[in-house]
Amino acid sequence: MSSPGPAQDSAPASRRSKITPERAQELYAAVLDLLRESGYAALTMEGVAARTRCGKSTLYRQWGSKPELVVAALHGTSRTSLATIDTGSLRGDLSAVAATFDGADLDTALMHALTHAALQSPELLRAMRETLIAPSVAAIDTMVRRAVDRGEVAADNPALPYVAAQLLGIMRAKPLLADRYAGDGFLVRFIECAVLPALGLPAPPPGTR
Repeated sequence: MSSPGPAQDSAPASRRSKITPERAQELYAAVLDLLRESGYAALTMEGVAARTRCGKSTLYRQWGSKPELVVAALHGTSRTSLATIDTGSLRGDLSAVAATFDGADLDTALMHALTHAALQSPELLRAMRETLIAPSVAAIDTMVRRAVDRGEVAADNPALPYVAAQLLGIMRAKPLLADRYAGDGFLVRFIECAVLPALGLPAPPPGTR
């Protein structure tokens, strides 16, 4: 979910081996392809090595384990950074978050495979939380704190702790919902009609979206 693009950061796994950013991208693409084809359980370091003609020892030296390699692949191929969003208003910030994901090509098959796998693998779940989920939650929480500091939202509003969960949850659930929820603009409308009113900010008038 929220990380710099591969040109800025080749993921948390840059250890000792001399893998160029371009080669890392090839490896990441192969990992994601294998996940789509066979799922997380069937993915092996040997399979990645064979697909990419890379030594297995190089993969272990660089990334340490399969969960770390998978998370590095997700992190290293993401071009979304929620931490850079700061529009000056909470409505603008959250709408920018929603618009970013609304226009993205959500990889439903990959996300389904990883969600199921994370529930079965504590190591993968921990790696995903630390590298992908926690930074996204922190970025959204920062947006909310800025809104409180600006006086946009009351500091005692009971909905404040749940904004990140709402956004990340609906982004994960969106591919599973009926077609009427799948079009571009849905996440922006969700922000304006469900999240912002809970924070005490008015929804747009009917028919304006």
